[in-house]
Order: sequence, then structure tokens, then C-alpha cells
Amino acid sequence: MGLVGDSISPARAREQFLQGGAVEGTVRGPILSSWQRSRSLGLSPEGCELPYRQDLDLHGRLVHAAEPVLDRLESMFAGRNMNVSLADGRGAVLQRRFGDASLVRHLAAIQSVPGFVFAEEFGGTNGIGLALAERQLVNVHGAEHFAERSQSSACAAIPVRDLLSGRIEGILCLGFPLTDADLTLNTVIRRAAGAIERRMLEQSSTRERALLRAYLDARRRTSADDPTADGQPGELAESGLDWRDQMILKETAADLISSGQRAAVEVSLPGGRRVTLLSRPMTSPCGVAGLVIEAILPSSRQRLAVPAEAGAAPRLPSRQPVAPTVRLPGHLPGAAPGLTATTASTTSTATTTTTTREPDRPGGPGTPSSTADRVTSGLVLVGEPGVGTFAVAARRRLELLSEASTRIGTTLDVSRTATELAEMAVPRLADFVTIDLPEAVLRGEEPTDPRTGLHRTVVHGIRDDCPFYPAGEPVDLRPTTPQVRCLASRQPVLEPDLRTATGWIAQDPLHAQRLLEHSVHSLIAVPLVARGIALGIASFYRSRDPAPFGDDDRSLAQELATRAAICIDNARRYTREHTMVLALQRSLLPTSFPEQNAVEVAYRYMPAESGVGGDWFDVIPLSSTRVALVVGDVVGHGMHAAATMGRLRTAARNFAELDLGPDEVLTQLDNLVGRLDRDEGGEDPSGSSTGIIGATCLYAIYDPTSQQCVMARAGHPPPALVGPDGLVTFPDLPAGPPLGLGGLPFETAEFHLPEGSQVVLYTDGLIEDRRRDFDTALGQLRHALAHPNRPPEDTCEAVLRTVVPDHPADDIALLVARTHALDAHRIATWELPTDPALVSGVRAAVTRQLAAWGLDELAFATELLLSELVTNAIRYGTGPIRVRLLYDRTLICEVSDTSNTAPHLRYAATTDEGGRGLFLVAQLSQAWGTRYTADGKVIWAECALEVPGGKPGAVEVDFDDIPAI
Repeated sequence: MGLVGDSISPARAREQFLQGGAVEGTVRGPILSSWQRSRSLGLSPEGCELPYRQDLDLHGRLVHAAEPVLDRLESMFAGRNMNVSLADGRGAVLQRRFGDASLVRHLAAIQSVPGFVFAEEFGGTNGIGLALAERQLVNVHGAEHFAERSQSSACAAIPVRDLLSGRIEGILCLGFPLTDADLTLNTVIRRAAGAIERRMLEQSSTRERALLRAYLDARRRTSADDPTADGQPGELAESGLDWRDQMILKETAADLISSGQRAAVEVSLPGGRRVTLLSRPMTSPCGVAGLVIEAILPSSRQRLAVPAEAGAAPRLPSRQPVAPTVRLPGHLPGAAPGLTATTASTTSTATTTTTTREPDRPGGPGTPSSTADRVTSGLVLVGEPGVGTFAVAARRRLELLSEASTRIGTTLDVSRTATELAEMAVPRLADFVTIDLPEAVLRGEEPTDPRTGLHRTVVHGIRDDCPFYPAGEPVDLRPTTPQVRCLASRQPVLEPDLRTATGWIAQDPLHAQRLLEHSVHSLIAVPLVARGIALGIASFYRSRDPAPFGDDDRSLAQELATRAAICIDNARRYTREHTMVLALQRSLLPTSFPEQNAVEVAYRYMPAESGVGGDWFDVIPLSSTRVALVVGDVVGHGMHAAATMGRLRTAARNFAELDLGPDEVLTQLDNLVGRLDRDEGGEDPSGSSTGIIGATCLYAIYDPTSQQCVMARAGHPPPALVGPDGLVTFPDLPAGPPLGLGGLPFETAEFHLPEGSQVVLYTDGLIEDRRRDFDTALGQLRHALAHPNRPPEDTCEAVLRTVVPDHPADDIALLVARTHALDAHRIATWELPTDPALVSGVRAAVTRQLAAWGLDELAFATELLLSELVTNAIRYGTGPIRVRLLYDRTLICEVSDTSNTAPHLRYAATTDEGGRGLFLVAQLSQAWGTRYTADGKVIWAECALEVPGGKPGAVEVDFDDIPAI
């Protein structure tokens, strides 16, 4: 019957509610809301006294339209215990009909006599009052009634609306015993209410037909003296106006009718044509007052004019130009008083076309004018001012919705989209709009309970001094407020009069009083629902217009809110995905760099406003104190671009570990991107390509021992080199194709960088912008970099401040490295022929050099390590052989020769005579490897200067791990 669940009966739920217990989830939402409103109004179930009104309109258009329908219902329910009531828009009963006429003798006066008011504020929860409050079909069964006297009855009630204005004109209600409840009665009452509404619309049509007859009679009387006239209005289509022209004229005619004034308006049509619309009052014999709109196409020589006594033209929308003076070719038949001719001769115009005469025409008096001087007239619209007002309002609502489709959702920002909804609604729908969104939505997440964690996101109105809760602060709304009720029901809630909206007032009585003092008097609360998810609340308030919001306003607010909710949800999902991609990208980009002495580094990364892309950078320490600087860019934005960026950065690190040259690294990356494109070049289920559509990279290696920098690039912008004197150059570095194209080799270029130089690597987002010339951007970059001896951090800040666009359309990665040189006193080099007898001399020289550096503790391990490397080079390589020691963060031992054969670490068997040298090298060093050069190879090994857990320089070797000879 009236319960959501079957755990307790309606009577028990009502009793529990009246005792202050919680009944949420057991009683239907509209019933519970009505109970709460009834209690907040101070009503008592035993004392719901209904007022009686005598000022009833018992012969008005509602009763006139409803009488045949009520007769039909009375006949349908003949002999049954059925009560049919018709109430007006205030809830006052106008008529009662009974299926069993004898019921009248047994019913109380309030149930049988017209005039009693059943509005909710007097009678509590009942059919008529609840239908007025909910503005839709309602059912109230037994104990769901608030008053004690109605506990044994049930009812169904539905609003009856004026189909033109949408306003509720009355309530149709069926009352019956609780035992006779039948769901089919809802169908019956819907059809009955629809029949009454159609009859009221027919009444309006009858009134308009009466106006049209009065207009035609006037034309016939006026044209009685003209034998060529038939008294019928002309057809606009015969005047050469197409349907587009007629639509423009009818829109202006509706404005004229709604104004209710006599006027003449000149309307501009496409092609430079002009048509004059005349509005003149008309009264039918039965007393219906309205206006008739005629279209006049004046001749090229005669213009229409409206004297001052004709009245000012009504104020129309700006797109309908109003002519201050309009000239008539002559006296119009039946024209409104005050419209006079300005020409010497007057001619009656009653038919579609009329010939005018001019006395000065060469053909003499009476000669017909040319076609250009003919005047065409035709009927456009006939109507009452009130009906015209409804038509104009309906058109403006459609225009508002059409404009909203282009002005709401212009960005993917949640707060901005909510603001656009408010800006769209003020002032054409509401005077103030507030929007409350859960904090989770603002973060891009899906809210678990939209009624909690609400934040006032937008406050927008016709003025700023209205004391709404300010934007940016949390709001805690009670369950009885219209806002929370609309979230619970997922339907808009209309409060026509906030002075009687107890649930709204109970939220904060002092705050509500301040709003009422600022003339805020009507509210529509609409849930922002998209894809079944409630995202927040939009509240529309009215203050300037004394009329309350109506159902048409509620429908319009709901339509606006629905469109905005979809845009807000899109923005929310974009915010969530953007946050996820940004977190992924940040996890893939370096947060710090390994310690090294070759360069001092600073960097910046700025994601684009349109989304996270695939820009990346890295600083990779290499063998022999060298360092690799790399920057790259994957075309596109989103998760795929970020993931691809992570793959390329990892691959570049791995290739760098192999001690490959810049051109070789780019070749390997090019092959990798080609494989990824082939493997992922298909399309995902959504139809978008998952392949890599483009990637660029610049790779540089700087050697602090020689101060040489070797670079290669694959479709990437060239770097900027800043000398110690502040000179900025963009070197002519061979471009090379973007990664993934394959087939073309990459070329390298080598540059000498004095100590203190800066190498600036960047992605194209820094200098490429649609609103700025490319050369201008390079000039700005050059000026920002031309400051010698500036720390890299300051250089980054200067570039961001002067070069970065205000709204970058692409990601920007910036890497600034200031070079250092390894002191020549920390480099020791020996050239040796391929003679094993010279190995002892090298050991002695190394020992002396280590003593000079204060590294005596490393002498034993270094002698042993170099002995193995030199012996291996003499035995398997070709001369000359060079030995080099580098004293940096570690002690680096290098042995180079001209052979391309690299040694390999292996596990020697007990019977093998050799194969243990590199094993010993691996034990004595913390890292070792082979690096190929243009004329041979270099075998290097690094020894730690400090050993964790031991004294500086201490090297411990477990000789038990070395296979026995």
C-alpha cells in the first residue's frame, strides 16, 4: 500500500513518526516529507481544522471545462462509495460528486460541502494538499493521512494545468474506502485530468476564433465600398515570403501580442527586405479582447508612419528592429484610430494587392502605379496578450536551452562548468543560483554519498550582497531541506513560497530570514544527475519577479541542470584520469639524479593544460666520470603517451648502461619504437589507435676529462649552448628523423664546452605556440639564457618567467646542465708497448701516483687489478696500450687498446690454467665494463674510495671464492 518495505504497517510507522522515531526507508519519500512539513507547521493529527472560503469562482473556466468530465466520472462510479472532488489552485474544493448520492447524508461537512481548503498547511498530508505540494499524481492510503479523521480512507489526486501557461489551475481528487484501493484508478484520473486540460485549451481556441471572426467582420464592413475587395485577409505565401520569412514575422508578431499595445514595427528580412507589422486591438462580440497582427509590404516610394497619438512601439528583443516612424500608403481598412496617411491620395486596401495612384505620374491622374509601388498585406497572428506572453516565454526558454548547449561545458574543469550553468541561468531563469558539489566530485572521484561532504562551489546572482553561504566553504544541509530532498528523490523540488517552506527555514532560521529580507521568495532545487550518479545540487532563487516559480520554470531548470550535469561528469572523469596520468608520469620521471661531478643540473616539467603528454628527460652517469643528458617527447596526451614515455626512458637508461654512443642509442630507440608500433599499431575497442604516432629524442654525452660533448638528435629541437661569457648559440646539429621511421642513420656532432658552460635541453612546447612566432620564441629564450655564471636553478626560473606561454598547449620539459672539468692533477696516463716486462714498471708508477693522491690504502688492490687488465690487453689485444687513472668520486682504472675483442667473465674449472683475471677484477672493483671507441676499446673498473663498514680505501677480497689453479 503506502510502504517501501513490509517490516512495519502504515499505522505503526505513523505512530512511530509521531513519537519522534525514525521511519526513513519504511515510508514513501513524498509521504515522509509531507509528515515532516506538517509537524514543522505545528499541526496536530487530532486538530487539523480546515478553513472555509466563500470567494469561490464556481462559474470560471476550470469549472466550465470540468463539468462534463465530472458528469462522466459520476456516471462511471454510480452506486459505488466514491467521492469525486474538484479543487482550485489554492486547494479549495469547488465541486463534489458522489457515486452513491446517499453518501452526502452520512458525511461530515468538510467531506461533502464545497469551500473547505485542503492545502497541506491546513489539513496536513492529504490527497489535494499533497498533489499541490508535489505537483504530480499522488496516492494517499489510510494511515498515510496526517489527520486522524482520514485513517480509513484512501485517495488519488492529480493537478489540472493550463496547457498554455503550465500553471496549476486546480486539483482533481478521487476519494474511496481503503478497502477499495485499485491501481487502475490512477489511469482513470490521469485521463480525466487530461480531458479537463484539453477542454480548457479548447476554450482558448474558441476565444481566438471569436477574435478572428471579429477581425474578418471588420474587414468586410470596411471593404463594402470597394468592389475589387472580398474582405478576406491576404496570404503571406502569395507575397513572395518563404517559410523562413514567415517564421521571423510570426516571432515578432508573438512579441507584439504579448505587449498588448497598438504599434507598427518594421522587420528586417534576409536579402535586405523590410516588412511592417501592424498590431491593432480587436474585441469580439462576446467581450474577448485581443490583438490582430497584419503584415504590410510598402512600396519603394511610400513609407508607413505612426503619429505620436498611435502610441509608442512595444519593447521587443534586440534582434527585432523597431522603426520609430513607419509610413502608410493610405488609410488602412479597419485600421486602429490614429494611423493616418501622409500622401495626398488615399486608397482602400482590403485584398492581397492594391493599386495606388499618384497625381503627378506621367500617364496622368488615375494611371496605375508600377509593380514596385504595389502594397501587399496579410494576416500573421491573432491572439490574446496573455497567450502571446506564454508563446514568447516558451520561445525564450527554447532559445535559452539552445544557447546553453554551446555555453555550458566549454572546459573540462568541474568548477568552471558549474559556474557556466549559473551564468546561463541568471537572470533569464533565476536571480540567484548556488551550486553545491561533494568534495569527491571536485577531486574527480565518484561520490559515495552526495549528501555528505558538500561544498558551496558557486554563488552567482544579479548582485553580490545577498547573504548566501559563501563559495569555497562546506555546507551541511538537513534532510528536510529542498536540496537534500531533491537528492534523495533524484527529482527537482519546487518551493513556490519560501516564507512557508518550513524545511528550508529549519536549516538556519536566521540565515533564512536574512534571505527573505533581500526579497528572495521562491526556490527550485535540482539534483545534478548524470549516468545515474548524483553529482550535487543546483538551487535557483527568484527575487525581482514577484510571481513564484512554476512548473515550466522547474522543467527548464531541470533541463539546464541535466545538460550541465553531463558536462560536470565529463569534467570530473577527465579530472580523475588527468590526475591518474599525472601521477603515472611523475612516477616515471626522475625525482632526483644520481650524484656525479660532471655537471650541475636543474630541471622543470610543466604539463599542458589540455592534458598530460609524453615529455621526459634524464641525467645518466656513465663510466669514466662521463654523464649522459637526454630529453625526449612522445606525441599525444593521456595514459598511452605517459606509458610510452616511461618505456622509452627505461630503454634509454638500459642502452646508456651499455656505453653506447649517442647515435647508437638513438638507433636502438628507433628500433624499439618501430617494434612497439608494429605490436600495438591496431585499434582499441573504442576505435582509437594505440600505436606510437611519433617520438623525438636528443641524446648528449659530456666528458669532463676532455670537456667534449657529443650529441645526436632524432627530430628534436637543437639544444642551446651558453658559453662562460654569456654567448648563446643554437648549434647546427644534424636533425635526424623522428624515432620509429627507421632506414636513416643518425649523425653525431662534437663540441668543446669550456668549464662553466651551460647545456640547455628542452622540448618543443617551450618555443612552439600558435599565438607566438617561432623566431620570437627563440629570441626570448636567447635573452633569458644570456647570463653567465648563473646557477642552473636561476636559469630555469628565468626561462619559465620569460619564455613559457601563459597557457601552454603542449608539455614542456627543460633541463639545464652547467659543466665542470676534472682537474688535470687528478688524471694520470701511461702509454705502453705490448711488452709483458713493462707490467712491473706500471705497477710501480701507479703506486707512486696513489701515494701522491693520498690513496696508499688502495695501492695493493689497484696494483693487482691493473696487472690483470694490462696483462689481458698485452695477451689478447693489440698495441699501443694506454693506462689511465681518474681520481673523482671513485678511483677509475682504464686500460685501452686497439682491439675490438672484448673479454668475458667466466667461471674457470680447477684444471684450467687461465680465465681467473676478470673474476679477480670483479672482486676488487665495485663496477667494471668495456667501452668501444673509434679505434679500439677501453676496459674500465671503479674502486670505491670508502667501503661501507670499513675504513676509507680498505678493500677486502675473499680469495677463497677464486677458483684454485
